[in-house]
Amino acid sequence: MSGENDIKGTVLNIQHYCYHDGPGVRTTVFLKGCSLRCKWCGNPESIEQNVQLAYDKKECLGCEKCGICLKPPFEKGLFVTDSEGAIILTDKARLSWDHQNIDLCPSKAIFLYGEEKTVSQVIAEVNKDIPFYRKSGGGITVSGGEPLLQPEFTAELLKKAHANGYTTAIETASNVPWESMDMVLPYTDTVLHDIKIFDSARHKKWTGAENKRILENLERAYKKYPDKTFITRTPIIHGVNDDDENINAILDFILPYKNVKQYELLPYHKLGVGKYNVLGLDYPLDKFEAPSEDRLKELRELIKDAFRRREQDQII
Repeated sequence: MSGENDIKGTVLNIQHYCYHDGPGVRTTVFLKGCSLRCKWCGNPESIEQNVQLAYDKKECLGCEKCGICLKPPFEKGLFVTDSEGAIILTDKARLSWDHQNIDLCPSKAIFLYGEEKTVSQVIAEVNKDIPFYRKSGGGITVSGGEPLLQPEFTAELLKKAHANGYTTAIETASNVPWESMDMVLPYTDTVLHDIKIFDSARHKKWTGAENKRILENLERAYKKYPDKTFITRTPIIHGVNDDDENINAILDFILPYKNVKQYELLPYHKLGVGKYNVLGLDYPLDKFEAPSEDRLKELRELIKDAFRRREQDQII
């Protein structure tokens, strides 16, 4: 039940029955807002923290069959047509649309990315999967975007999840003030964190930000929270960060910390490119490719060998 102090957050999506966002069966809560601008980003709808209006031209019925968005109660000029009669979502529409009128679109070609929800509302949805958590050791994962851009909401969400008896995890790029991490980690069992590129100049070229704060936050977190499980991840893109030098530098950084239990490579994919169109955005670059299967195998063997050597050193 929600109350006067029930914190609100901007939620992008809640996905049930997830298997790759931490241990066991999980419910992943995706929040809006990101502090990086990765050129390969497959989730542009998660970058801005505010709720966004989107338009999918493929789903539109067209002016002859519909035309509802060109008439009252929609404000004049929010939606216009091009020379072929297709609807164009104007900048004015993106900035000043009416929440209450969005459901009037019969084909749902006009829709929203994101919704304000309270912690209680999210927990009520997450609680639907409690039987799966009990059998698998699963729970809730808060992802994004960057969940640590909404630290109060994320911390309260995980705190209530713990109170309900299931495990918690976050997915983070860690490019936030340390205070935000420190607010959330006490209620987090598993931290799945990115290290995309170790060299700071290269990191800034491809993500829009240097990584000094990221690495400092992670090192501080490893030391302060030895009882937490950390899993390092790298979204791996051919020609960007799939070189031995980058992977070895990341390994050198994480291996001294025993609470970093795994290092995973996540091959690049193009599944999110179409989202740029519905948001009226241009995809920054379209030449990205995943490394070959042989190259991925080589890098994974490199990582496996490095962790094996760490285990042997610990035994000795």
